Amino acid sequence: MTVLSGPNPTQIVFDIGNVLIEWDPRHLYRTLFDDHDKMEWFLANVFTMDMNRECDRGLLFADAVEQVVARYPEWHEEIRAFDHRWAEMVPGAIEGTVELLAEIRRKKIPDHAITNLSHEKFALARQRFDFLNGFKLTIVSGEVQLLKPDAAIYHLFLEQAGLKAADCVFIDDTLANVTAAQSIGMHGIHFNNPYDLRTHLRRLGFDLEG
Repeated sequence: MTVLSGPNPTQIVFDIGNVLIEWDPRHLYRTLFDDHDKMEWFLANVFTMDMNRECDRGLLFADAVEQVVARYPEWHEEIRAFDHRWAEMVPGAIEGTVELLAEIRRKKIPDHAITNLSHEKFALARQRFDFLNGFKLTIVSGEVQLLKPDAAIYHLFLEQAGLKAADCVFIDDTLANVTAAQSIGMHGIHFNNPYDLRTHLRRLGFDLEG
């Protein structure tokens, strides 16, 4: 989905996970569990997405792991893997989006990022994926202790970037995060794949190859 009303934006703001790099804990946990249902139970009940979000909010992974191990000591190896083997949850970049980002940078279109991600794991991702170092401004939830879709994280971005909401188009694979950006006046694109993303950006007036 995309907002087409009003003046065309001049700034592109990316989410990172599942827009520029793949992330899914199942990439790791399929190697630790032979039983799919048991794996899903573990992710729903032991080291949950709610706990992962607390790490995205700024909780250190080591502290999160020890909290969960205290409740489920019988799963200590699998729990600690969420921290020590985090990189295995990220099998690689989403190449089509990375190619589009490279074109955006060649054309000197300002690009930024707002990501829900642990500051610890973002540091690891930056070492592995150099394109994450090229944003004009990056807001990392774990550093600012705010999470999308809280409007405060978008307002913080605009304040630090010195931009108006209408200047920006925000791209995210989570619809609620896009809707929140739209609610404060940003254009929004719900990411499905790199090809549709290119089409939406061109419709918003960005000079990109067809």
